Amino acid sequence: MKGITSAIPSLIVPFPAPHNASNTVNNDAQVDYKSRVTVVGSGNWGSVAAKLIASNTLKLNSFHDEVRMWVFEETLQCGEKLTDVINRTNENVKYLPGIKLGKNVIADPDLENAVKDANLLVFVTPHQFMEGICKRLVGKVREDAEAISLIKGMEVQDVEGVELCGTLKNVVAIAAGFVDGLDMGNNTKVSTYGFQHRSYYSVLFLTVIANYQAAIMRIGLRGMIAFSKLLFSSVRDSTFFESCGVADVITTCCKKSISLG
Repeated sequence: MKGITSAIPSLIVPFPAPHNASNTVNNDAQVDYKSRVTVVGSGNWGSVAAKLIASNTLKLNSFHDEVRMWVFEETLQCGEKLTDVINRTNENVKYLPGIKLGKNVIADPDLENAVKDANLLVFVTPHQFMEGICKRLVGKVREDAEAISLIKGMEVQDVEGVELCGTLKNVVAIAAGFVDGLDMGNNTKVSTYGFQHRSYYSVLFLTVIANYQAAIMRIGLRGMIAFSKLLFSSVRDSTFFESCGVADVITTCCKKSISLG
């Protein structure tokens, strides 16, 4: 398997044909080559992914209609196996009730059997189970298989750093909110309003002000790191450059709801 790449839902539809498909078939058979998709995971998010993918494999000649969905087998209160109910009703009655998945979605409780023929694997399982699943798949998937990850969450090593990021980013956002509330943080407004109505020096001054919000985010992030290390020496710098750090700071600072002034 070539590895797992991150993807957002819009990338599911449609899948591109694998770039190395020609390696698995001879030239005469390339026209008839069809990709097979397996969704690894069957919770709410996994079932949604399977439904979307299955609706599009029916429309694309380069894909087999059938979409396998690996299900961690459970026994429902009625006594039936979850996979049996999904395949009989075409519905994940436990995790996505009331929604038909598509008749071409086949639930399979056997992980190895579910992936053996697929050259496109879509992982949609809780992140804490990924290591165990991948170990089970070693040597069990096609050599040309490619994978997409739709997994939410991450394997957290620096718990203190992540928690402090979630708290301290709000302090930085309040400062950014003051700038935005005073209408001092929008480069577009400065450029259009300034050049039409202000002198050169006024425009220069306003441009400097417009960069205040960016400066607050940059200096605020440095402050978050320094303050966190005062509290916990084990905090890692790298944590602040992950989604929980700089990405969350930018997102929170740019929300209109934090504008103050």
